[in-house]
Amino acid sequence: MDSPRSVGNDSSRTSQRSSVIDSIRGCTTGARIPKEELQKKITMPQYLRLAMREAIESKDINAGDRHYAPIAGGGQVSEPPESPMVVFINSRSGGRHGPELKGRLQELMSEEQVFDLSIVKPHEFIQYGLGCLEKLAGLGDSCSKETREKLRVVVAGGDGTVGWVLGSLGELHKQGRDPVPPTAIIPLGTGNDLSRSFGWGGSFPFNWKSAVKRTLDRASTGPTCRLDSWNLLVSMPAGEDLEAPHSLKATEDCSLDQGLEVEGELPEKVSCYQGVFYNYFSIGMDAQVAYGFHHLRNEKPYLAQGPLSNKLIYSGYTCKQGWFFTPCMSDPSLRGLKNILRMHVKKVNCSEWEQIPIPSSVRAIVALNLQNYASGRNPWGNLKPEYLEKKGFVEAHVDDGLLEVFGLKQGWHASFVMVDLISAKHIAQAAAIRFEIRGGEWKEGYLQMDGEPWKQPMNKDYSTFVEIKRIPFQSVMIRGE
Repeated sequence: MDSPRSVGNDSSRTSQRSSVIDSIRGCTTGARIPKEELQKKITMPQYLRLAMREAIESKDINAGDRHYAPIAGGGQVSEPPESPMVVFINSRSGGRHGPELKGRLQELMSEEQVFDLSIVKPHEFIQYGLGCLEKLAGLGDSCSKETREKLRVVVAGGDGTVGWVLGSLGELHKQGRDPVPPTAIIPLGTGNDLSRSFGWGGSFPFNWKSAVKRTLDRASTGPTCRLDSWNLLVSMPAGEDLEAPHSLKATEDCSLDQGLEVEGELPEKVSCYQGVFYNYFSIGMDAQVAYGFHHLRNEKPYLAQGPLSNKLIYSGYTCKQGWFFTPCMSDPSLRGLKNILRMHVKKVNCSEWEQIPIPSSVRAIVALNLQNYASGRNPWGNLKPEYLEKKGFVEAHVDDGLLEVFGLKQGWHASFVMVDLISAKHIAQAAAIRFEIRGGEWKEGYLQMDGEPWKQPMNKDYSTFVEIKRIPFQSVMIRGE
């Protein structure tokens, strides 16, 4: 039978080598960038840096006024930099490189433009740092105005850190505070799928001191593009104990889409949680493996000293959980998702909900936004035009308003998918998704979004709903290549 993948396209297979290639490329490519020229291009005037720092530290946008007072009194007006920039760094990422990288970044721009996320949170920068710039611009300071309009952001961290910053920047849309600064990435995590997707590489380069200069230079001039983001709402019977991940917050807004009626009885009270993802949401065995891995890493942090050791531990935990060696039918807790899950989607250019059958063999379902998953793999694949037409699909892009939904049967199937020997089980392309989960023999399920897993309690009498819809505005990204 013909493969649904495009002939001659081996992007998934070569992605396995991308991390090493990216690291070597960091040592060997790119013209020399004079440090002084880069500093001049990206460093803000001192009075702005100090005013923003004091505003953030005091949590008061007026706290830095004294630094602007000499200019307001008729002093010399400063010229804005060509491409003003701030960096958010998760100094705990990247093993020993985190603190060293922070020092290098401060050396290349200024201490006040590098924010350690363990000290300054993204929303604090947006509320007080950008608020200070906007206030000074409103007072007639042309340098503040131009700096705010040209500002670019670099995030040094893994996918979770990047998502955290993007989510905070997204608040600017809601508040009508345009423009939203575009974002570049220095990859410090394990998977780094967001970084790969926008040309910033899949790993921290060996020759990182010179590579960081090139990254900042590319971030200052690189073209921008768009990225869809997705809102996830979990509605569950009240009284269940949920240990929510960092990315999932309790919310009072529990309204599900009224265009799809709920079958069966609803509980009197519900608890709701809301979050945003940029890469993927999954339910099933892969999330269970991720949950076990995260708990093991938290209990024994000495085992996880970097991306390579993380991947080895993760692989070992996959085997321990039985995804490879336990037959699907031998235990009710390991049976396919069809037993507990019902799925409805809105397809491309369609406003009506449609129920999609869950294949009986599938033990994990993934809704994917990027074309990079699990450290650069592309399980959806690059599909032939005739296959797309036959299935009613369109070519996948990160800004097309669609999620690619596929299934994984068991560990062997997932492994063969990841090395491009076979395709994932293509299930749907969706502009919106609703999962309905009902326990029965199952007491709990496992879910994750963008690498943050959680254990979801399930009720045999009432359903838990997970509804996914695209956020109306898109994140602005900077392309590295």
